Amino acid sequence: MSTERSISDHWATGDVFSRIVDAMQAAGIDPATVTIEQLAPVDHFHARGFPATVELADALPIRAGQRLVDIGCGIGGPARYLARRFGCVVDGLDITAPFVEAGNKLTALVGLQDAVTIVLGDGQKLPYPDMTFDGGYAQHVTMNVPDRGAFFDEAFRVLKPGAFFAVTEHGLGEVGDPHHPLPWSEDGSGAYLMRPADTVAALERSGFTDIELTDTGEKYLQGYWRAIELAEKGEAPVFGVSILLGKQAPQIVRNAARNIEERRTQPVQIICRKGY
Repeated sequence: MSTERSISDHWATGDVFSRIVDAMQAAGIDPATVTIEQLAPVDHFHARGFPATVELADALPIRAGQRLVDIGCGIGGPARYLARRFGCVVDGLDITAPFVEAGNKLTALVGLQDAVTIVLGDGQKLPYPDMTFDGGYAQHVTMNVPDRGAFFDEAFRVLKPGAFFAVTEHGLGEVGDPHHPLPWSEDGSGAYLMRPADTVAALERSGFTDIELTDTGEKYLQGYWRAIELAEKGEAPVFGVSILLGKQAPQIVRNAARNIEERRTQPVQIICRKGY
């Protein structure tokens, strides 16, 4: 099996959209009238979920009418949120076919199909012309990217001069290997974590400048422990990311927290720019 296929299958197989709709209905949400806010607990399928998307959006210089690229967009929650919040257009791309299908159907449910389009593809080989986008981002995608240089080269290529680029990821920590399973890997296969300093160096080699790195570990740790606390109290939401994480969700969340505490992983946010 190819690396691309194995990573895709790790994230999802089968009818993801139907699973989400079934969970919606179990939570008392009508798919015919669902809103972006109601979708948020599932829609932002990355570490810390919706709060992390809002935090990143607050830090980015997005303006109405811009065209953005979301590399590794999952089921499209961040793309839909940014499109509505800023009045921009977002092209999403993901390696996992069930996510692409579900993402476009969810976009149609909330009436944003004129602003958000999701296609199947690999971030190391983007299907867009040079200098297409005013900005781009990749939220918790790069942990599964074998060739970080190609990924950043492609992002640089499709961005216009002066465009911003943002990455959030779990970097490799200072102490040992991460405990698994984790959201991006069940047993360590398909995982390609890099130390944050090495990620910054890779961005520089691709041509990015004005690179600003923020350690987000404490915020992520608090988010994981909050999820663990709710689960232990039996108060975990019916409509939440466990729909996508599956039966191992409790152990995945515990390991994610433990890895940060033990400095095996280091979550970071990186914002940079393609020079003029």
